[in-house]
Amino acid sequence: MTRKVFVKVTLEVDPQGQMKPLAVTWEDGRVYEVDRVADTRRAVSLKAGGAGMRFTCIIKNKPVYLFYEEPRWFMEAKEAQ
Repeated sequence: MTRKVFVKVTLEVDPQGQMKPLAVTWEDGRVYEVDRVADTRRAVSLKAGGAGMRFTCIIKNKPVYLFYEEPRWFMEAKEAQ
């Protein structure tokens, strides 16, 4: 099972309103820097539900999805067994 984890996002917004995530703060307070954003598109989270802008972020050489579902940000996380 997968759940939504609402996260704090540090981001840069350019004059045209384009958002670029720079770091994500996980629910336990750990901060992960975004190495780069590989893709941005409107999409749904098929695993956790919800829809919005999906940012494919590279964090520690791994692609992860970061969703902006106005007005909040979330990521997908596996439920503890």
